[in-house]
Amino acid sequence: MGNLDRAAECYQRALVLRPDYAEAHSNLGAARSAQGRPDDAIKSYRQAIALQPGFAEAYKHLGDALCESARVAESYVYYRRAAELTYPASLAAPISTHKARHDQEQRRYCSAFSEDFSETQFHLEGGEKLAKPAINPTHDVAKIERQWRESSPQIVVIDDFLDPEALEGLRRFCWGSTIWRESFEDGYLGARPESGFACPLLAQAAEELRLVHSAIFRDHPLLYSWAFKYDSSLGGTKVHADFAAVNVNFWITPDEANLDPESGGVRIWDEAAPADWAFDKYNVGESAIRAFLASRKARSVVIPYRANRAVIFNSDLFHETDRMAFKDGYTDRRINITFLYGRR
Repeated sequence: MGNLDRAAECYQRALVLRPDYAEAHSNLGAARSAQGRPDDAIKSYRQAIALQPGFAEAYKHLGDALCESARVAESYVYYRRAAELTYPASLAAPISTHKARHDQEQRRYCSAFSEDFSETQFHLEGGEKLAKPAINPTHDVAKIERQWRESSPQIVVIDDFLDPEALEGLRRFCWGSTIWRESFEDGYLGARPESGFACPLLAQAAEELRLVHSAIFRDHPLLYSWAFKYDSSLGGTKVHADFAAVNVNFWITPDEANLDPESGGVRIWDEAAPADWAFDKYNVGESAIRAFLASRKARSVVIPYRANRAVIFNSDLFHETDRMAFKDGYTDRRINITFLYGRR
């Protein structure tokens, strides 16, 4: 009901009655986080984990709180632990036809260079932090930040986004890791931090980006990140806005996989989600969104797909995956990585 103070009081009372109640510690952490008290939330999650070392949800929420406190690399350690704890159970759930096809392709791909690869074991391939910058240091930072200030709507495109070694490292990580747990009916798969999409190289890139382009990200911490992997014969994400201040999308699949260089990227409208819309309306309410865009005579721009291209934009702007035409092969699947910074 949004009564955070009363909720916190109830959890504290529960802990007076039973100090070893791990779930109450975790829930108190959630209340503290929602109150904007991440340090207190972190303490509660750590207490929950100390009492119940196998408490996967507490590890996930500790990762969230650390991430919001701009301790991204540390947060990813706890996200990975959450993934390790939940992986065996996640295999028991029914899977879609397109996920089954993906998993079979991944098994063939990984078995080619690893004789002991098993999809029943949690596995992260590569993703190590680089000794040099992960974000390409040759960018014209002043020009990019000027474009951000002056563009309307706020959209900036950066090519050659990552250092080539970082790009290859993320490709190896996304191709070889058993992180693709979430299956969407439109035909794509999702990987989230709590499913293992939390390697040191990703943390390095997310932290460096915020520091390099401080005029864009200001005091916005990284709140969340994910990756989507698409089936070339199926659809992409539908029109939506995200729950953040600044959205960063970048693509890592080689350009040779894209059969149409003028498509395959993202379509962004010049209209933002109304401030009074709830998350379910601006993120998944496609009919209401399209009716709103039509009523506002909104116009859209398409940023075509390019490997190692990043698109930074106001997260309130409605956007969707552009039409796709990619080759039909495991390493040809379109992979999109998203960083969300700051609160909407």
